Amino acid sequence: MAENEMLEYITEHERILQEIESTDTACVGPTLRSIYDDQSNAHKRFMEKLDVRIRNHDREIEKMCNFHHQGFVDAITELLKVRTDAEKLMGQVTEANRRLQEAGREVTAQTEEVIRCRIQQRNMATTVEKLQLCIPVLEMYSKLKEQLESKRYYAALKTMELLEKVFIPRVSHYRFCQIMGENLPHLRKEIKEISMSDLKDFLESIRKHSDKVGETAMRQAQQRRTFNSAVAKQHNIGHSTKPLYSVIGHSLSHTPNGMLINDDTADEDETDDEILTAQDLVDFSPVYRCLHIYAVLGDRETFENYYRKQRKKQARLVLQPQASMHETVEGYRRYFNQIVGFFVVEDHILHATQGLVTRAFTSELWNMALSKIIAVLRTHSSYCDDPDLVLELKNLIVIFADTLQDYGFTVNRLFDLLFEVRDQYNETLLKKWAVVFREIFELDNYSPIPVDTEEEYNLVVSRFPFHDTDIEKQQDFPKKLPMSQSVPQIYTQVKEFIYASLKFSESLHRSSTEIDDMLRKSTNLLLTRTLNSCLQNLIKKPHIGLTELVQIIINTTHLEQACKYLEEFITNITNVSPETVHTTRLYGLSTFKDARHSAEGEIYTKLNQKIDEFIQLADYEWGMSESDGRASGYLMDLINFLRSTFQVFTHLPNNNNDHASMSGKVAQTACMSACKHLATSLMQMLLDTELKQISMGAIQQFNLDVIQCELFASSEPVPGFQGDTLQLAFIDLRQLLDLFMVWDWSTYLADYGQPTSKYLRVNPATALALLEKVHKGMKDTSKKNNIFSQFRKNDRDKQKLIETVVKQLRTLVNGMSS
Repeated sequence: MAENEMLEYITEHERILQEIESTDTACVGPTLRSIYDDQSNAHKRFMEKLDVRIRNHDREIEKMCNFHHQGFVDAITELLKVRTDAEKLMGQVTEANRRLQEAGREVTAQTEEVIRCRIQQRNMATTVEKLQLCIPVLEMYSKLKEQLESKRYYAALKTMELLEKVFIPRVSHYRFCQIMGENLPHLRKEIKEISMSDLKDFLESIRKHSDKVGETAMRQAQQRRTFNSAVAKQHNIGHSTKPLYSVIGHSLSHTPNGMLINDDTADEDETDDEILTAQDLVDFSPVYRCLHIYAVLGDRETFENYYRKQRKKQARLVLQPQASMHETVEGYRRYFNQIVGFFVVEDHILHATQGLVTRAFTSELWNMALSKIIAVLRTHSSYCDDPDLVLELKNLIVIFADTLQDYGFTVNRLFDLLFEVRDQYNETLLKKWAVVFREIFELDNYSPIPVDTEEEYNLVVSRFPFHDTDIEKQQDFPKKLPMSQSVPQIYTQVKEFIYASLKFSESLHRSSTEIDDMLRKSTNLLLTRTLNSCLQNLIKKPHIGLTELVQIIINTTHLEQACKYLEEFITNITNVSPETVHTTRLYGLSTFKDARHSAEGEIYTKLNQKIDEFIQLADYEWGMSESDGRASGYLMDLINFLRSTFQVFTHLPNNNNDHASMSGKVAQTACMSACKHLATSLMQMLLDTELKQISMGAIQQFNLDVIQCELFASSEPVPGFQGDTLQLAFIDLRQLLDLFMVWDWSTYLADYGQPTSKYLRVNPATALALLEKVHKGMKDTSKKNNIFSQFRKNDRDKQKLIETVVKQLRTLVNGMSS
């Protein structure tokens, strides 16, 4: 066992020594540590083994030295021999080096210069290379500055984009590039603000120039309409067709005095202006530029919203009219020009840009504007009292609608508005023609028209459709036409009114039937309302006498007969047959009949008023004992007045049967009315409650007056009465007076209620009232004549008779009332 352990130790020590010999010194530590980790005496044996190994190596070194010692000695000897030669060589080398150093000092200096130049050259090459990278950046930035100065903002934004994405990243490590990069956002913001400022200036400018844009657009629309109308007229002439309004024959317009002028040459003096568009009149570049800039900046939506918002505000401003707009046509024209200009600009923006404004936006804007326009026109047109101004307003509305319709806007509501304006136009026409009619009536002399020559006769006939065979057969002049001067003037003015009404119907895109209906309705309004009102007012005027009223009746008859010619006139204008279904008829017949009836009634009223005036002059002495033996003066004056008045009717022209029958009928009715009114007034005078007593002398005087009335009635003051028809107006008075004059009370009371009674027309109440007044009068008379009259037998008997008659009359009156 011990031997084996020794062998193991020896073997292990051998291995460790070999490891120490072959291993790097830094790694010996672990190997040595393993020695101490073994048994406690292991290192001693290892030290012994290590000493043995060292001695072995020393012997080997010694053997090797001994082996190489001679050679070493020989080498040393050789080195000693070479030492002298080496020192000589060293001297020679030193000398050569010295000479070489002296010779190369200049070369060294030149070499250093070359090196320095090479360094400079390399630096320059590097600088050029870097500059070649920087120069494009600087050039682009310089270009950017130039673009900004020249206000080419869209190009400047593109340049900025190239700088940021291409050029600056190549040299981003340079400070100046970093400054450039930091400055670009500020430049973008500045461009954005400048472009927005330009847009605001554009919006302000376009608001001021919308008037000119709209004026140009409306003028072009009017020229197109005129051209199309001329082409249509040539087309109609080429086909030999009868054009609408062929009766007029040419375009007509009305001057303020109502005359007609020819408008065919109205446009001949207009110069052929160059056709201009909104783009020719307005510089839209600020809008395009700002739109592109905001699109490049990625903020297009903000720009669109701002633009639309501002345009909406401007639209509201444009739609606000001036307070005095309704006073002149220029006010309306400026208003329409501004609106047209606004929407022409919007239409151009719609088509020139993609999405800045949309069709939906413009339609919404137009609908809002249309409602406001219609409200404004309704309000301001209601202030217009000049038909010429309303007509010009209508023409402006038509051109306004046609212009916007050409740009794709719906204008149906504007044409509907024109019907309201038409009503306003008709109202102003009616007011204007009311003044014309009043002037005609005021200037009329209300006497038949005298014509001294055939030329004068033809002139009247050309103005008024008068036909009378008897007058036409008369070869000699002068002649007298039955109507007064106002009749042809009224007829002419009615035609003038139709012309004026027709002017409004032009360019309304309506059919001939609709135009015919409008003309007939407006003419009916003129006849039934305006002319009728003027006639009624004329008839009621105090200064219009009976002669004038008779002439008015004749005038209305002729105007009534002329209504059919007015219908033919309208038919010739519109080419619409009067047999067409739903064709409106003229109501002139009823108008003139009503006026004639009013004139007749006024004749009767004036006669009665005049009779009342004479009656008021009556001054009866109701207590007179005896009559004067002659009729009262007031009554004779009244009868003379009636005779002279009814003589007027006989002097009227009666060469026309219609006129004769008409005047005769009016005269008969007036005469009968006058007699009845006179009889009634005399009866009321007798029965006046304020009259308390009447003497028999007053009854006799009153009887004389009634006899004169009966004589007047029997004298046939107006021809045409049959028998004693006129005298029957006084029959009530006659029977009443006869009853008192004859004092035939027994007959009256006995025959009362019988058809054959002599006093059939005497009412018991009337007789009782008058008898009581006579009874009281008799009492007062008797008292005055004889204070003892009450004791006379005859008087007492008469008193008793009267009292008996009074009782019986009261019984009859009470029986009638029950």
